[in-house]
Amino acid sequence: MLDIAEELHRWCEGGRDFAVATVVATHGSAPRPPGAALAVAADGEAIGSVSGGCVEGAVYELCQEALVSGESVLSSFGYSDEDAFAVGLTCGGVIDILVTPVRPSGAQAKEGSAAFPLAAAVAAAARGETAALARVVAGPAAMVGRALLVRPDGTRTGTLGGHAVLDRTAAEEAAALLDAGRTGTVEIGTDGSRCGEPVVLLVESSVPPPRMIVFGAIDFAAALAGVGKFLGYHVTVCDARPVFATAERFPAADEVVVEWPHRYLDAQELDARTVLCVLTHDAKFDVPLLERALRLPVAYVGAMGSRRTHEDRLDRLRAVGMGERELDRLRSPIGLDLGARTPEETALSIAAEIVASRRGGSGVPLTGAHTPIHHDTRSGPERLGSVA
Repeated sequence: MLDIAEELHRWCEGGRDFAVATVVATHGSAPRPPGAALAVAADGEAIGSVSGGCVEGAVYELCQEALVSGESVLSSFGYSDEDAFAVGLTCGGVIDILVTPVRPSGAQAKEGSAAFPLAAAVAAAARGETAALARVVAGPAAMVGRALLVRPDGTRTGTLGGHAVLDRTAAEEAAALLDAGRTGTVEIGTDGSRCGEPVVLLVESSVPPPRMIVFGAIDFAAALAGVGKFLGYHVTVCDARPVFATAERFPAADEVVVEWPHRYLDAQELDARTVLCVLTHDAKFDVPLLERALRLPVAYVGAMGSRRTHEDRLDRLRAVGMGERELDRLRSPIGLDLGARTPEETALSIAAEIVASRRGGSGVPLTGAHTPIHHDTRSGPERLGSVA
């Protein structure tokens, strides 16, 4: 749900009633992961997606029904052997969807209401704040759809409607997932232990977007900044040359910084989701920058250049004390082999390598391959039953 938080926040601020359908579990091949959402406003407008088109029509109708009934509903959609074009996932998977009505125009706008944590969660996500939303997706019927918003300082908004220990345990589980920046499901008991009647929670983590830092204010950097924004990164372009590092040349970047690359990197607090793309193509910039970058716990470090430039760069890095294990982290020449020529094509090849690195992909064509399409699929709980 938090993937469409900005628009939902606008709906809440405008007092628009809506129902939001969220993928809470997937089984087999599924087009969208848990947390993906489709929202339908009372006037019929729809945003988001839960299946890439397979079951959107049926989910749209469920949202309209929830707006009328005011009740949350849990439903499952899967492949139909009798009719592959019937309502279901023709890719062969099964998805469980939780539909929850939200009425900012009425009593649900008040703090303490069951839907208030949802409105608070989308507001936090829209502002780029760190928070986790835990929702009951299986358990006692009276609890399904109830939500708890948990912030890094431990403060909570809402209640799951059970024992007070349940809220505390749920908050602890949500905080653990939030700390890892993950969305996932956890199972606890209604009494807050592992022994009571089981309650399954979907925990959605809202964290600031991951960072992409592009070093080198060149035309390839401008194209890469655009692709980075498309992929959801907070993009920074850094270059020591003020004549080239201007906001006008990089309209897609969130910020353009004039500074020596290695000095800028030294001043940053980076996490394991950060990607660093070195396009400076100049040893006086590259070597001190990569000497630092390859020792940071970031997700990706890539550097542009020919194979000859790459070998020269490795020799220079060895000369300043870099070990082979550190050098093995360097993606250079940067990008996948797409036959790219233009800056836009090159940016696509770099982005493809970043995605493959992040998701565990091989980078080979799927046609004729025997590798999984979704490499990051995690095993979840047993498929949830329908609750009306």
